[in-house]
Amino acid sequence: MTVIPETHRDLLERPLYAHLATIRPDGTPQVNPMWFAWDGEYLRFTNTTTRQKYKNVTAHPEVAVSINDPDQPYRYLEVRGVVERIDDDSSGELFAELADRYGLAIDGPPGDVDHRVAYVIRPVATSSQ
Repeated sequence: MTVIPETHRDLLERPLYAHLATIRPDGTPQVNPMWFAWDGEYLRFTNTTTRQKYKNVTAHPEVAVSINDPDQPYRYLEVRGVVERIDDDSSGELFAELADRYGLAIDGPPGDVDHRVAYVIRPVATSSQ
């Protein structure tokens, strides 16, 4: 059973940008917009092991995600969760899936494919408007 409210599930099903907030190793926050996928149980994000976000989630797996409705800017969903696993994505499979979801035509894997990983986040709580 998911903690995502039915009234806001559409925000996860549409190709909207999610602002993924993480905690830096020094305790300060970092947030940036990212592509994501929702499978009804987990949120998945692609990233690389060479970026700050990777350092953040390996030090502090607790994250928050914020998505707002571009058609109704004050309607939003915040998801608090835990990075349950970090899967290898050196094939670029998740990157390609997300590129397709967001309408980006790609020709082959990205240049940083050797360092690609997928964050698998289990939602634990939400707030919404």
